[in-house]
Amino acid sequence: MFNFSIQGTNVGELKGQVMRVVERLLHRGVRIPNPGSVEIGSEVDIERIAVEGVTIHAGCRISGKNTLILPGARLGQEGPVSIENCLVGPFVELRGGFFREAVFLARASCGPGSHVREGTILEEEASIAHTVGLKQTILFPFVTLGSLINFCDCFMAGGTDRKNHSEVGSSYIHFNFTPNQDKATPSLIGDVPRGVMLNQRPIFLGGQGGMVGPIRLNYGITSAAGTILRKDELRPNRLIFGSSGKEGNIEFRPGRFSGTNRLIRNNLIYIGNLLALRQWYSHVRFLFVGESFPDALLSGLLLNVRMAIDERKKRLKDLVDKAAVYGEPSVFSEKWQLVEQILGQHLELQGNDRLREPFLNAILKKIESAGKNYLAVIKGLEAGDAQLGTAWLQGIVDETVETTLFELQP
Repeated sequence: MFNFSIQGTNVGELKGQVMRVVERLLHRGVRIPNPGSVEIGSEVDIERIAVEGVTIHAGCRISGKNTLILPGARLGQEGPVSIENCLVGPFVELRGGFFREAVFLARASCGPGSHVREGTILEEEASIAHTVGLKQTILFPFVTLGSLINFCDCFMAGGTDRKNHSEVGSSYIHFNFTPNQDKATPSLIGDVPRGVMLNQRPIFLGGQGGMVGPIRLNYGITSAAGTILRKDELRPNRLIFGSSGKEGNIEFRPGRFSGTNRLIRNNLIYIGNLLALRQWYSHVRFLFVGESFPDALLSGLLLNVRMAIDERKKRLKDLVDKAAVYGEPSVFSEKWQLVEQILGQHLELQGNDRLREPFLNAILKKIESAGKNYLAVIKGLEAGDAQLGTAWLQGIVDETVETTLFELQP
């Protein structure tokens, strides 16, 4: 029998270490039908892998010291799964694919062929079907994506439950890379201040379509199949159909920027929504920490929102710098340090406490009667209390945008 070694490490020893970790999980009660096919990194803290109801199917690879797997989670029931530093909530199903530095809350699910990367959050019961790519993407509860979709750099909310939810049809793409080679293109489909209340009309994006980021869409929007969206639609309850693209063949070279002010404003609004979500997690989700929503899961949410904020700032800076190089002078480029200072300060912007504190008291009263069931508590809020919470969060968004733009007036 050959005894290979790689960079001084005996391959047989490595396999032995992996099997010992797998054996320890089996001994603790984790269900692993084909133990010999599973790889678990030595850095993985097996105490962060729950026992009750967890199943790890054949061909799965688990790595990363921050990986967390909570009760009822199932990995790989439709194909091999590779996860790296992911936080997997209770009863989550990752049926096949690659997952890195993403957070999945209770009963979220991902089909085979998923490619889910850093900065991504799937909240309760959000789902994606087979062969979907996500990065820097946040899906609020119940949001559903079909198959064969690329949906990076998006936030999407809307809907009230599994039967009334926002959805993206199959073969949809979010165009998030421009001919000028920048990615300051995040699209806001719904928003945080209203979306967190789980009381808005759903948004539907028809299959074989797409959107050219950065775009903002209001609740109640329906985009017909095959439609390419290129403009914001802030009016609610609209049906959009056809394509706004026009046939043509004209001279083009990189560096021709148009609508820069709109692009910058949409980026700031997106960042403002992320800042509002950060405060929602810090103040509201914090109240639900418990056995099914441990502090480690909350920390993961906060980390990924911070990662998303940093990504958007980086991409925005790349855009304004590149525009300046190509002869599109911008006060944003000249005063970028001030922009970073303002946005950095707003990381701790908690909003109006005269709105926040009564709203949090309403949440606490609901928890007393309904327990720490996040969906039940939020959906059970009185209309006036929900409006109070929305006003609190919207104030954070507005102050972020208005302060930044005011300070940068020429």
